[in-house]
Amino acid sequence: MRFLIVPGWRDSGPGHWQSLWADRLAGAVRVQQDDWITPSRQAWVATLAHTLLQQDEPVVVVAHSLGCIATAHLPPEAAARIQGALLVAPADPERLAILSDFAPVPFQKLPYRSVLVASSNDPYCPVRLAGAYARAWGSEFVRLPDAGHINIASGHGEWPLGVALLQSLAGDASLTASYQNSSTSSHSASLETA
Repeated sequence: MRFLIVPGWRDSGPGHWQSLWADRLAGAVRVQQDDWITPSRQAWVATLAHTLLQQDEPVVVVAHSLGCIATAHLPPEAAARIQGALLVAPADPERLAILSDFAPVPFQKLPYRSVLVASSNDPYCPVRLAGAYARAWGSEFVRLPDAGHINIASGHGEWPLGVALLQSLAGDASLTASYQNSSTSSHSASLETA
């Protein structure tokens, strides 16, 4: 199985759970955009689709923020390659002018199983809008209380709950163990109890 890490606007820096997972999950591939600062929907979606179509194994997408919206914009032939998606803290592209190229957000059912995780106090997307995305996309909805943008600034580095959600989505009972074995962090022991 291949895990496709899809960062959002300005990428996910060192210590962000996406960066940690990219280093620790066997079979992880990180999408690299040409321009992380002034994102273009056409360029981002094309890069994501190209990366996805290059994979020769079933793919589980792990998207954050604007990466969730880029994933929702994928053309059908690329979306058909996805087995499942963990969509975390989706952005509202109408909230920031620099992200407006990604509006309007598609409101149609995704052709794969997905779990959307949102926070009650995300500054980049109201939780009601995240819930509307989940309903439109057919995603299971996980609402976290006061978790901010589910990133470094809100205290989400290792994010063991996310690993557990990914494991449930990927259907891979060995995922948590393999993540722990490759982790040198002292926090890794808490993953089993998530």
